[in-house]
Amino acid sequence: EFILLGITDSPYVQTPLFAFFLLIYIVTLMENIGIIILVWVSPNLHTPMYFFLTHFAFIDICYSAVISPRMLADLLSDDKTISFSECMMQFLMFAFFAVTECHLLATMAYDRHIAICQPLHYVTIISSRVCWQLVASSYLFAFVSAIIYTWCTFGGSFCGPNHIDHFFCDVVPVLKLMCSDTHSSEMVTFAFVTINVVVTSVIILLSYISILHTVLRMCSAQSRARVFHTCASHLMAVSIYFGSAFFMYLQPPSNHRSLDKVASIFYAVVTPVLNPFIYSLRNKEVKRALLQCGRRLF
Repeated sequence: EFILLGITDSPYVQTPLFAFFLLIYIVTLMENIGIIILVWVSPNLHTPMYFFLTHFAFIDICYSAVISPRMLADLLSDDKTISFSECMMQFLMFAFFAVTECHLLATMAYDRHIAICQPLHYVTIISSRVCWQLVASSYLFAFVSAIIYTWCTFGGSFCGPNHIDHFFCDVVPVLKLMCSDTHSSEMVTFAFVTINVVVTSVIILLSYISILHTVLRMCSAQSRARVFHTCASHLMAVSIYFGSAFFMYLQPPSNHRSLDKVASIFYAVVTPVLNPFIYSLRNKEVKRALLQCGRRLF
């Protein structure tokens, strides 16, 4: 078994952190479940963009559920042991949902690129079949990557210390406990992280550059301002997620310090609660659908 050292060992800080992260987790669940239900019951939201957003919300729910409950329990418990199989399954699920989120972000950026830059061909390019193919490929890439990450992280021998200096089973702190040579595992993990994170971030960046180029040619200043505002908020969310992932996984193992936990909190806890607000709740169509549902209920 392993022992998770958690976010902090100070008893004076653990209770306030528990209350804070519990609030974030509850808000995350309410926001994302609410978006899924809203899209399901509102015919006006049965479009490709909201189809991707429902899967994105589902991934955020699962992503949070893998990390937050265990983290919250450890903040109030003295017994922070986790079995080898539980640790491996937590990392497998975390890697699967994290990689899926990367690919879904790229898919959503491509969808907005087609909608803004090629609006007349949007219906034919982003058809229902293409939507399912894009989402299925995201899950498939994520499943293969998660299996490889897990094998590289837990495939060696563990015979020394069993204290994981983290609040969940992540690749960097677990590899530090491995007795066998970790160079090949680190290289394979680095290569696949590069493929998943760098390629998807490049797709997102190119999509938004193309969107901004199209927006600059718009005649209406109001339209330009609205799209700029939307793109800026989307890029902020993407920057937080990918920036913390770059910091955590695309640097040499010797450079990892205590800031790793802070970076992990950003992509594991903060982004799932920000994503619904940035991608959905600021949208006029979503606000209109919420008002319509409110009228039906009351």
